[in-house]
Amino acid sequence: MKASTQAAAWRPDSWQQKPAAQQPVYPDPDALASVLRQLGELPPLVSSWEVESLKQQLAEAGRGERFLLQGGDCSENFEDCQSGTIAAKLKILLQMSLVLVQGARKRVVRVGRFAGQYAKPRSADVETRGDVTLPVYRGDIVNRTGFDPHARTPDPTRLLRGYERAGLTVNFIRALIDGGFADLHHPEYWEMHFARPSPLAAEYQRMVRSITESLQFIEALTGGPIPGMNRVDFFTSHEGLHLHYEQAVTRQVPRREGWYNLGTHFPWIGNRTRALDGAHIEYFRGIRNPIAVKIGPPIQPEEVLALCDALNPANEPGRLTLITRFGLACVARELPPLVQAVQSRERRVLWVCDPMHGNTETTRTGIKTRRFERILEELETTFQILADAGAHPGGVHFELTGDNVTECLGGDCGLTEADLTRDYRSRVDPRLNYEQSLEMALRLARLLDQPAG
Repeated sequence: MKASTQAAAWRPDSWQQKPAAQQPVYPDPDALASVLRQLGELPPLVSSWEVESLKQQLAEAGRGERFLLQGGDCSENFEDCQSGTIAAKLKILLQMSLVLVQGARKRVVRVGRFAGQYAKPRSADVETRGDVTLPVYRGDIVNRTGFDPHARTPDPTRLLRGYERAGLTVNFIRALIDGGFADLHHPEYWEMHFARPSPLAAEYQRMVRSITESLQFIEALTGGPIPGMNRVDFFTSHEGLHLHYEQAVTRQVPRREGWYNLGTHFPWIGNRTRALDGAHIEYFRGIRNPIAVKIGPPIQPEEVLALCDALNPANEPGRLTLITRFGLACVARELPPLVQAVQSRERRVLWVCDPMHGNTETTRTGIKTRRFERILEELETTFQILADAGAHPGGVHFELTGDNVTECLGGDCGLTEADLTRDYRSRVDPRLNYEQSLEMALRLARLLDQPAG
């Protein structure tokens, strides 16, 4: 379907005619409408040519020429919009991408789960403590964590605060990259600061030295700097959950057909909101951005094919990413028929593995966590399933942080259940910490370096 034909049958607000899951209920519709008008008049956070550049890179990943690294916080907090926190997230993603380039021998598409990851899906609309029942916390863009009526009442002005913080985050990341933070000539910017001596740190430093020496050798041969070695492309992503917000940042641009979500480069649909007759599918089918949808149980091959038809009817390369999130317990059983169905219909998709969400568990003391070893094993299993079906393992999607929090168990750092209370910061889901994230990248690099089959 051509963009002009699709635009005629779609509007940024046409999702409002469909069942909309996971949406907050605002007590004052006029106040919400006023905020949405203000959002619609603010400068965009990203540009259409950046969006199109990402789509092209994802198309290359779908052909096995690149590899997608997507990672960041489970849910961003307004108070974490600080220079040190943002730089730490960028740093670990840059370090991980460097490791993956070395291991996979292909270019890496770097996408951060930030600058908009402020809304979270929840399993219930309300939370009850004792005799008090209040709206559930849905992320900083909707309400606050405090358990009282004022904090939990959805406040539309928080949409503006979220947009402003997303803008600050994007601009600071651009300033860091343009200022040389990603320059391979200055790996000291990416030094590791582990609390203890670690073989992991030593392996990473050997890799950095090898890359630096190779770069110096090539530049000595060519007689000058290699173009592009002092900066990288970096893109933003978030779950497009809050549809009023997404509608408000959807724009038309000069000299391009169709509508773009200019609040992020790469929005995705969650596993809980992918109903074919639902509002999220209706909204996402009309924007020109590359988009993703998370698929996990329960889902059948027919549903996956219907999602491909609804979200990418023209079978455009780079348009649709399928992010698998099954969990180690069922991935070997559930994923193969889905991959086979997509392959048999020759649907152009990018296969990406989210090994985090399906492996969430709760400890005996009621703390949500994930085990490093199970995350890694789901990655290995997923990649083997894709390879067996003749599909490219195109990327990974992690919830992680650049800080050494204690939220996930295991890894070389040896976190146990007793460690979880030491520095557990996430308000929703547990994240890989700094050391675990880099170890995961090193393990993944070895996996990608193995011969197919």
